[in-house]
Amino acid sequence: MTRALQAGFLLLAALFLSAQRDAILVPEVSQNEVQVRQGFTGTELLLYGAILDPAGRRAGAEYDIVVVLKGPTQPIRMREKERILGIWMNAESSDFRSAPSFFAVAASRPVEEIVDERTAAIYELGTRFIQLSPSGQIDPVKQARFAAGLVEQRERKGLYKQNMKGVQITEGVLYKARIKLPSNVVTGRYTAETFAITNGRVIASAIADVEVKKVGFERFVEIAAQNWSLVYGLVAVALSIGMGFFAGRLFARL
Repeated sequence: MTRALQAGFLLLAALFLSAQRDAILVPEVSQNEVQVRQGFTGTELLLYGAILDPAGRRAGAEYDIVVVLKGPTQPIRMREKERILGIWMNAESSDFRSAPSFFAVAASRPVEEIVDERTAAIYELGTRFIQLSPSGQIDPVKQARFAAGLVEQRERKGLYKQNMKGVQITEGVLYKARIKLPSNVVTGRYTAETFAITNGRVIASAIADVEVKKVGFERFVEIAAQNWSLVYGLVAVALSIGMGFFAGRLFARL
């Protein structure tokens, strides 16, 4: 083995051993599957776990926990209305390629007290740090305005939220956070990413998945709309015409 290879091997071994000294997260979610049925009013997820050192013992250092729950991403176009000659009309617009359909953050204390803005932006530790991936060329000031508008709109719908005192840490090792999923959530795979932070540095992270899916008749309707769109559309039109006809006949008799 050449000296260069030996030096490279020793460097890799040193990096591996130093990585093993960092704490590890063991996360869990109360529900790995959320079933959406008729009359679904939302549900509450309990995200909990522990932080340990590589030997499986309690991590000795003081740390903070931040949990980020994200729903499936989807493209969206934001339009800005402008009053022209007394009429509100669509004016400028901005497209985002990957806006999360749901975004929630829970932290053991305010994020600005835990990390700097650069670290918060890298790990998306707050609604103002969501990476929306705008498409096309747009002025940074306009981009920030449209992004803020999107966040504000979804906050009003309960789809974007943050609770900077939403994580409880017990005995310096166990943590738990509760995040409410509203009734208007999009189905798909959700990711719950947990970060352990100390001295402004993320020392460990882990991901747990949650599947939100429709079941029963709602699932049948969803599959029909996706796989047999033409038949689904014809049936929907026929039902609308039929209901209108019978409603007309009923009112004619009254």
